Amino acid sequence: MMSDDRSTAHAISRRTSPSKVIRREAIIGWLFVLPALLMYALFVLLPLLLSIQYSFFRWDGITPMIWVGLKNYRTVLEVPDLLGTIFNAFRLVVWFSFIPVGLGLIVASVIHRVATGRLGTVARTVLFLPQVIPLVAAGIIWGWLLALPGLVNQILKAIGLSVFTRAWLGDFDWALPSVGMIGIWVLLGFCTVLLLTAMSKIDQSLYESARIDGANWLTEFTQITVPLLTQEIGVCLTVTVIAALAAFDIVYVATAGGPGNSTAVPGIQIYILAFTQQRIGLASALAVMLMALVLIVVLPIQRLSRENA
Repeated sequence: MMSDDRSTAHAISRRTSPSKVIRREAIIGWLFVLPALLMYALFVLLPLLLSIQYSFFRWDGITPMIWVGLKNYRTVLEVPDLLGTIFNAFRLVVWFSFIPVGLGLIVASVIHRVATGRLGTVARTVLFLPQVIPLVAAGIIWGWLLALPGLVNQILKAIGLSVFTRAWLGDFDWALPSVGMIGIWVLLGFCTVLLLTAMSKIDQSLYESARIDGANWLTEFTQITVPLLTQEIGVCLTVTVIAALAAFDIVYVATAGGPGNSTAVPGIQIYILAFTQQRIGLASALAVMLMALVLIVVLPIQRLSRENA
């Protein structure tokens, strides 16, 4: 009886070819992924395709759409206020991306070298706290701090620097840098924690060998730490550049794009065009251009970080 069962199992296994097993596993895998793909298609791909479609029409959201071709894109490039939002977004890249990543490298290196044990844990926690706070709340808090009677001006007065006090978020020259400072505060912790985690994986014998050869901290940082963190730096730059180009929450709560259009960014302008002025086609064109700019900036960063890893 047992010999018959064995022969039957052997026959079944012979009939089940490896290609059929692979095909069946692939189908099962796609069935597991299918719910996520459906949600992605419904909430990402479909709105993206609709935005591209609307960008070729003049539409107020109610009346029939009127085909205008590339007119909406030309309007974005010709109207100074619309084109200026893109320039403001690239100015925010300096504050939201380059400065947090650069400071994050330095702070992470100092913590990795000096603050160990419980002190290092406390430092990481304090730096990462802004990531936990909702961006709307962060914008409100910093709006209070940077107001004319706010804490920042009170501190400047207390130390005898009253000449530098101003309505930081209401000053045409200082509004955008002030928003940038909020971005640094929010994103510095993310960059520091990510880079610090990567530093903990670097072989310590490399640093010991460098110290035996007489290398100082700066040499270790530039010759060992930075080259071995290329991929992590690429991740930090990708996340922060996207945060700068697609900024909305902090800017809207802190300044709403003012004073004038000095802090207007594409996200703010898209909101105003679509929901205040009912110019859906023009808002969609600006959104599509913003998406293209994000890809143009981010894809080379990703490629360079992979090639230099």
